[in-house]
Amino acid sequence: MNAPILNTPWTREEFEEKLREKGKGYHIYHPFHVMMYEGKLTREQLQCWVANRFYYQIGIPQKDAAIMSNCPDKEIRKGWIQRIIDHDGEGDNVGGIEAWIKLGEAVGLSREDVTSLKFVSPGVKFAVDAYINFARQRPWQESVCSSLTELFAPHIHQQRISSWPSMYPWVKEEGLIYFKKRLTEARRDVEQGLHVTLDYFSQSREMQEKALEILQFKLDVLWVIADSIMLACTDIKVEQNVDYLRQPR
Repeated sequence: MNAPILNTPWTREEFEEKLREKGKGYHIYHPFHVMMYEGKLTREQLQCWVANRFYYQIGIPQKDAAIMSNCPDKEIRKGWIQRIIDHDGEGDNVGGIEAWIKLGEAVGLSREDVTSLKFVSPGVKFAVDAYINFARQRPWQESVCSSLTELFAPHIHQQRISSWPSMYPWVKEEGLIYFKKRLTEARRDVEQGLHVTLDYFSQSREMQEKALEILQFKLDVLWVIADSIMLACTDIKVEQNVDYLRQPR
């Protein structure tokens, strides 16, 4: 009996399972997000997270526009453009960017606090810009593959919807609109992105392994964003302690 060839492509089902296994490195397991879920963030730290993550939110439609600009397939573009509409909005429909601004207001920030980007850390800017540049420079199928961190997103959105009302009761309920919107949008986006990835990268084991590397790159981007935000929030805590020490006794 012949031994199996080591570089034989995985079946479509096996390949999808390998992609989903990457969820073990999703930023939901980052210490900062664990603290968020456990209700251990201060008001200032949660505000810091919202303000910094806005830079990622406004980068999403830029990333998707880059994918479309590199894609010659009309049918793919017709489906993919919905992602830009989801974030930028259309007509009277509030998009994800506006919904995130509302989240900022719900945690006590002003619109100007969020949109001015004055609280965004250099590390967050660097990571988000790297992701957008990846989408601009790489083949569109690779950029689509990088978007598959959405496989793991519905869980983290549901986690926030379920835990924040009890953990952070001072956050206004209307601020959760973004997470509620993404519950359905992300699942639809995953279906499209997964279909493209499974079709394109299943040509060989080498291509499949490349897809896993691309998805890991995006997971690393999200992890670095969380690292940078946690560092920025630590700075807040240090400043608070300094102010406390300066108070007269």
